[in-house]
Amino acid sequence: MKMILLGMNHLSAPIEVRERMAVDEPGPLLQKLVDSDDIEEAVLFSTCNRVEVLALTHSLENARHRLRAFFRRDLARDDYAADFDLDQVTYEYRDGEAVGHVLRVASALDSMVVGEPQILGQTKDAYRAAVECGACGPILGRLFQHAFSTAKRVKTETRIGERPVSVARVAVDLARQIFERFDEKRALLIGAGEMGETALRALKKHGLESVSVVNRTPERAAALAAQFGATAHGLDELEALLGDADVVITSIAGDTPILTLDLMSRVLRDRRHRPLFVIDIGVPRNADPAIDAIDNLYRYDLDDLGAVASENTEQRAREAERAMAIVVEEQQRFDGWFAALRAVPTIRHLRDRAEKIRSRELERVLARLELGDAEQAAVDALTQSIVNKILHAPVSRLRREAEREEGMAYLEVARVLFELDDELDRE
Repeated sequence: MKMILLGMNHLSAPIEVRERMAVDEPGPLLQKLVDSDDIEEAVLFSTCNRVEVLALTHSLENARHRLRAFFRRDLARDDYAADFDLDQVTYEYRDGEAVGHVLRVASALDSMVVGEPQILGQTKDAYRAAVECGACGPILGRLFQHAFSTAKRVKTETRIGERPVSVARVAVDLARQIFERFDEKRALLIGAGEMGETALRALKKHGLESVSVVNRTPERAAALAAQFGATAHGLDELEALLGDADVVITSIAGDTPILTLDLMSRVLRDRRHRPLFVIDIGVPRNADPAIDAIDNLYRYDLDDLGAVASENTEQRAREAERAMAIVVEEQQRFDGWFAALRAVPTIRHLRDRAEKIRSRELERVLARLELGDAEQAAVDALTQSIVNKILHAPVSRLRREAEREEGMAYLEVARVLFELDDELDRE
């Protein structure tokens, strides 16, 4: 069995590509993937900064072609994949490299903001969705459980998460750079999800008192607003609220931008072009990039937050180094377990061949001897014991060696010595 991961993230692909690949409901797509002959198990991971598919396969090259077709035909909206070179925006990892990548992602070491706390929850959501639709089996299940325990080690054994940050908090940091003071400013939060809550918490912490929350479901907006003394509104009030806001932070689900060129042109005209800052942390983007053409409107999206995030990365570099050492150690552990799986078919084949020989020879002998049932059972047990004792040493050695890098050589030698790939000779 082999592992292969194909993906794109904030470093490999711009947001205009990532947003066209974002997935809300991975279940049906995963079921389609594992229904093919080339993929045994799969997990699809889609967040604001990455889209990745990890697959388990018997045929690495076939799986590679299948995943690339999956990105082009199943993930891309409106045949968008035809508009860019997939090789230029994706990365590919195999076996141990794929394992290490999954561990780094779960441990928040591959994030735009190193150490962000949300990524572990998102990883668990991706795993849970794959399990629920039957796409994640025992091997990838074991990997993700190992990834969760690795992330826990990183959190408890390093200080990388001591001052938790997130993309939402970076967005608020950017707003703080734009405004010298927050106490006289008005903020509008579009969306009532986890990112919105994190952003609102950071805004209030830094002195912003006037906050409005807009959401498609007014009840969710009200529940979030009640925690922070903010006001809650439905989308029907959006245009009026935009007219009063100084900074807009938006992260709301949807396939098309909610802040369109026509809407924002009216808003800026009505507010007499008083400056408005829009920080868009939605994927797909909530703000149409075309609004950049409007005077006194300043839009930032996830890719624009990279410079701010890099400062956090530098501050956490030492702890990230310690965290990477943990990831490498845990990757080696899993690699040993995964490598040992390679010995299973050979050991099973070896035992099957020995059993066929034993059964055939026992049948020949018993046909010539006149033995009662008890005597036949005793001879049967004796021959089984002899075979088990003979196989014990080579089988144990194969299991041990399979965990080492040179283990494949031992498995190949065993298959040649015992002629496991040949037909059983008839004597």
